[in-house]
Amino acid sequence: MENKSYSLKNVLLETGFAYQDKDVVKTKTELFCVDVENGKIKSIQPNNPNAQAIDAKGHLMLPAFKDMHAHLDKMLFGLPWQAVSEKRKTVKDMIAYEQQMIPVWLETSIERTEKMIDMLQGYGTDFIRSHFNVDPTSGLNSLKNLEKALNNKKATANAELVAFPQHGLFYTDTLPLMKDVAQIDSVSFIGGVDPYSLDGSIDKAMGAIVQLALDNNKGIDVHLHEMGESGVKTIEFLIDRTLENPQLRGKAFMSHAFALSRLSTVEAEKMAARLAEAGVGIVSSVPFGDIIMPIPILRKHGVEVLIGNDNIQDHWNTFGSGNMLQKANLIAELYGYGTEYHLSRALGFATRYKTPLDDQGNQQWPKVGDAADMVFVNASCSAEAVSRISPVTSLIHNGNVVF
Repeated sequence: MENKSYSLKNVLLETGFAYQDKDVVKTKTELFCVDVENGKIKSIQPNNPNAQAIDAKGHLMLPAFKDMHAHLDKMLFGLPWQAVSEKRKTVKDMIAYEQQMIPVWLETSIERTEKMIDMLQGYGTDFIRSHFNVDPTSGLNSLKNLEKALNNKKATANAELVAFPQHGLFYTDTLPLMKDVAQIDSVSFIGGVDPYSLDGSIDKAMGAIVQLALDNNKGIDVHLHEMGESGVKTIEFLIDRTLENPQLRGKAFMSHAFALSRLSTVEAEKMAARLAEAGVGIVSSVPFGDIIMPIPILRKHGVEVLIGNDNIQDHWNTFGSGNMLQKANLIAELYGYGTEYHLSRALGFATRYKTPLDDQGNQQWPKVGDAADMVFVNASCSAEAVSRISPVTSLIHNGNVVF
């Protein structure tokens, strides 16, 4: 449905918590009518089941989901099924494979990116932070194709873009290309990957990344898979530079940051405090198995932890679901967020911390004037939606009914 004025009835909204002995035991809800005009919420009124309006059928309205780490430019989605190969074990193995395959993938990347966006929208996502390859093989073609796909979907999805030197700044001759792409207005972040193991120097690679961001008024989002000392030192480098350059506060992120998973509790507490002091965030796809990130410690100290699917179907990994509600569910299960209260808080990992109720149970969303970006799920409350990964029944972006 094109964006226009319309009304919704039988919309289930959360209104507060019910307590027993100071514990949250239930989430209160009521049915409402919601009016939308020019992409914003115009009014919220008591429900009138007889109103001439779109029937939400009692489904729960939540803020639309945000996928904060994706690679829309190089998913294999839309191509014949292909699992990962045992022959490609290292990042450098993957780089060699990408150098071979990128020209082939680019031939169909616009259409396949649109299909991937459709898939993410089917799970209630309307905003995506997407990295795109910048390397001598891709040139700027990955960006050009990604922008064409996003323009074709602009009525129903928003994105912010990260220039990602997947093949290293210096391992391949990518820095000159990064200097060009950093000047493009549509690019919001300067990326990087494993500066020590790939480019041979934390100071050289990270220094270049930070300088590009400062020179072009961009944010930073660096992939860091390295464990141990080099991983810790890379995180500390970004913290130090962000403290020295306050304009980066809230705009500097480490994606993955697996080195944090190897810290003791005391070390993790200290690192979390430093990250919070500098305003450096962590972006995670929520790994498990032998890598468990200290997400509760990071959040306790006020570190912004963004969540994304990362790989969905590509040559790196085939297990990503594309479902941000499933990511919130995974976090709740991994870290023991099983109560009504904690499950409702876990929803924030899917929505970049926009939740219907604040931590005290006060209704804070939706409000009149808010952007009409919302998802409907077949659940009685957000706690149930997270616990059951409830089905998404509708998505509205900027007032446009996607489905």
